[in-house]
Amino acid sequence: MTTQDNRRVTANLSLTMDGRYNGPGGPADFAAFAPYVTSEAARDHMTRMWESATTALLGRVNAEGFLGYWPPVAEDEDADPRDRGYAKWLVDVEKVVFSSTLTEAPWERARVVNAPAADVVAELRTQEGGDILVNSSASVIKPLLAADLVDRLYLMIFPEIAGGGQRLLEDGLPATSWKLTHQETGAMGEMAMVYDRAR
Repeated sequence: MTTQDNRRVTANLSLTMDGRYNGPGGPADFAAFAPYVTSEAARDHMTRMWESATTALLGRVNAEGFLGYWPPVAEDEDADPRDRGYAKWLVDVEKVVFSSTLTEAPWERARVVNAPAADVVAELRTQEGGDILVNSSASVIKPLLAADLVDRLYLMIFPEIAGGGQRLLEDGLPATSWKLTHQETGAMGEMAMVYDRAR
């Protein structure tokens, strides 16, 4: 087995029943998501996704939001232990931030790249390490799906129809097959699913 075979490319995203990762109000419209993101199923799902990852890939907008919010949670003794675990991982992990506007990363253990996601992932896969997790950044996940470079999808499906907003899976993607390897349903009907690419 080569080094390249050892590094799995994983991605996580939360979607409504109509496949949206934000609402009709635009990229910051998460009204349909809010009731579910701190559920038991969602927190367990979050832990599942980062435990084997040693590199996080983020779009700039997500990087600014996540790295503004999560670091204090890592130090908050009253926070849910799963939230603290994720926060500590995010602070400590190698981070690659995709941006055409930033020239340097204002965060520790982070570097900014202005290059196609597929090229960056191909380079990362030649290096030693655990999973490469595309952390909730649809702008990075979409081109990787288009290039058939995603090995595992961590999806949360919330029982809401947003009626508008951006979709993850659009026409034009290559036809691919996936195997459901984990499924959990939360108390409010939210579903945590793990799909592995069948190759």
